[in-house]
Amino acid sequence: MAQAVFCLIETRGQAEEIVDELKSAGFRKDQISVLLPDKSDTKEFAKKKHTKAPEGAATGAATGGVVGGVLGWLAGIGSLTIPGLGPFIAAGPLAAALAGAGAGAAVGGLTGALIGLGIPEAEAKEYEKKIKQGNALVSAHSNDPEQCERAEEIFERLGARDVSYIQESDVPYREKHKERHV
Repeated sequence: MAQAVFCLIETRGQAEEIVDELKSAGFRKDQISVLLPDKSDTKEFAKKKHTKAPEGAATGAATGGVVGGVLGWLAGIGSLTIPGLGPFIAAGPLAAALAGAGAGAAVGGLTGALIGLGIPEAEAKEYEKKIKQGNALVSAHSNDPEQCERAEEIFERLGARDVSYIQESDVPYREKHKERHV
C-alpha cells in the first residue's frame, strides 16, 4: 500500500474504538493494523496463545489467537512473539510484515518490520521503545490520501499520540505533516 498513518495508544478500549471508527469511515479489515501487548494470562486480549518459533521470528499471526469484539473483525488477527518485546496480538499489514520472511530474526523484530513498511529508522526505534513501555500501535493503510487524512482525524479525536505518516510516492504529503512525526 502506498500510504499509511501510524499512532500509539494506551488501552485496548482505545484500539477497539479506533478500529470501529476506521471501519465506519470505509477502511477494509486488511487496511488496518493493530499491535497490542498480549495479556492472555489475564484473559484481557486473547483466549488462545501460540508459542514462539525456535529462531525467534514472529509467528502465529496467520492462525492466531481468538480475539472478540471489534478487534476480532481484523484480517489476520493472532498472537505472535516479537524478540526482545514478548507476546503480542497483531493484525493487518503489520502482522504480515512481522510474520513474513523471518522478519523477526533477520532484521530486528518490530523496528525491522516498521522500517520494511517505510517508517524511517529513527521513528521505528522510537515506536519500539514506546511499545516496550506498554503502548499499542495502530495503523491505517490506503492508496487514497483523503482516506489517510480521515484516519489522522480519527486518531487525534480519540486521543492517539505520536502520529506518523509513510508515503512511497507522495513526499509533499509527508512534508505537510512533518510536525506530527514521532
